[in-house]
Amino acid sequence: MATAAPYRRAPLWETITGILSPWAFLFLSLTHIPPTALPLLKSLSFRTLFSWSRFQPLWFASFWSIVGPNIRTGNDKPITSLLLGRVTKGKPVSTAEETNHPGIGGMVLEIGAGSGMWVNLFTPEQCTAKGSTPLPGQRTPITKVFGVEPNAEVHGDLRRNTAAAGLEDTYEIVPLGIEDALASGRIAEGSVDCIVSVLCLCSIPEPEKNIGLLYKCLKPGGRWYVFEHVRTFDEQGWFMRWYQALVNIFWPRLIGGCYINRDTTSSLQRAGPWTDIDLAQPPAEDWFHTVPHIFGILTK
Repeated sequence: MATAAPYRRAPLWETITGILSPWAFLFLSLTHIPPTALPLLKSLSFRTLFSWSRFQPLWFASFWSIVGPNIRTGNDKPITSLLLGRVTKGKPVSTAEETNHPGIGGMVLEIGAGSGMWVNLFTPEQCTAKGSTPLPGQRTPITKVFGVEPNAEVHGDLRRNTAAAGLEDTYEIVPLGIEDALASGRIAEGSVDCIVSVLCLCSIPEPEKNIGLLYKCLKPGGRWYVFEHVRTFDEQGWFMRWYQALVNIFWPRLIGGCYINRDTTSSLQRAGPWTDIDLAQPPAEDWFHTVPHIFGILTK
């Protein structure tokens, strides 16, 4: 079971700023509507302009092209540590000797690849910790990465970032949802060594079902590397649970179908039997985080 961080007593101004921060993020998303709509209006593309299912992916791609790199910069060290297996109890550790988790290797399934914000972490240089020696038998090379990304609007950027990382022969875009990928034979049950999901399970359709399907993709002993935002923890109290539900009325409509109050922790735990679950809230997060996270590794 994922655990919450021990919360500190933050200054009042910091608490108020933290509680209000989701509304600033939503406003930033709204500012990307005009630059997305204007080219469609000029080109008389009314079919796309007035279709929610067509317009929203374009709007979100515009928004994420600005916000995504900042999120990558802010989380680069934790996610690098995660993929190296250097994580325990919700926090990165500096050496392999502090954790029993191997790093990613073999056949890797990246869920919600998006524009390829994290693809360079799958290169051999990034998958080997600098200045330290991995535990014996911990490191295996990556042989294949399947990037599952149904949103065709971001495939151009994903291909460019894959090429920039030198992964053209290793990284394959799967333009399908996981159910279709399994049904088509692109990915076989029990064939995957590692799954990587970074801020994506919040927006997948039918999360309980699709998380269960992803579990089936893992080999026995396979590992799922997780950094996801989730429903508030019980320790955060009833006010934050209520407040998160309020924010979530607007959040998925303005942030590309992302739901901030999904109980992803329970969905992962119920996906199937795990030999080890090392998930926790990062210690740096406060009780007033409207969008708290889980961070860690599950082993099948």
